[in-house]
Amino acid sequence: MNWKQIESEADLEDIVSLSKAKPQVIFKHSTRCSISKMALNRLERSDVFQGADFHLLDLLHYRTLSNKIADDFKIEHESPQILIINQGKCIFDASHSAISMEDIIEHIHAGAN
Repeated sequence: MNWKQIESEADLEDIVSLSKAKPQVIFKHSTRCSISKMALNRLERSDVFQGADFHLLDLLHYRTLSNKIADDFKIEHESPQILIINQGKCIFDASHSAISMEDIIEHIHAGAN
């Protein structure tokens, strides 16, 4: 998995821009949480999906960005959490054990229709 790190508001703006051409996936990760590590490992063990770009936010270091994501996309903050951004909007979010590559792929395909 080739994660692009989210470290600034400019990175978030880029994600919204890029989502106009290709879905963008954001994984909000807590480096101190075993459930978050498990979800990250599950995603990294999955076959790489070429239909989206994948972004990683270390929410312990960038908590204000995590809050901005929740505000901008009108979702409740959770950790770990996955979001799919398509056409500038969050079309899917999931947390904890509900995070899977299969669901990501399914919702990206559904959002493209």
